[in-house]
Amino acid sequence: MSSTTAEKDKPKLQHVRLKEMPVEHLNPLIDRQFVFGEKAMLARIILRAGAVVPMHSHENEQITYILEGALKFTIQSEEIVVRSGEILVIPPHLPHSAEAIENTVDLDVFCPPRADWIAGTDAYLRMEK
Repeated sequence: MSSTTAEKDKPKLQHVRLKEMPVEHLNPLIDRQFVFGEKAMLARIILRAGAVVPMHSHENEQITYILEGALKFTIQSEEIVVRSGEILVIPPHLPHSAEAIENTVDLDVFCPPRADWIAGTDAYLRMEK
């Protein structure tokens, strides 16, 4: 393997300023920013009160940290309210939904990165309520 091929295949260092990241307006109640590397993704999601993320599942482990506000998750018929300063770890393939019970800012970590978000094929989030 040549040194140029090795350099091309090497993961890239990223230094990102949140305020300079594009904001995706997924629907009238949900905005999102994300950055990803080879093995993980970090997303900042703004959910206005009443926003709903419909029931879904994915291969990715998800760690949700609520910075502001509160989300009500439904997981296996159980409701779990996660408030500012609290964290929820969702294992891969576990169906879940969420509703913003107040204006909320959350940070989600996904491992591996969400390929559907990167490709823009996450239609379940782009539906208007």
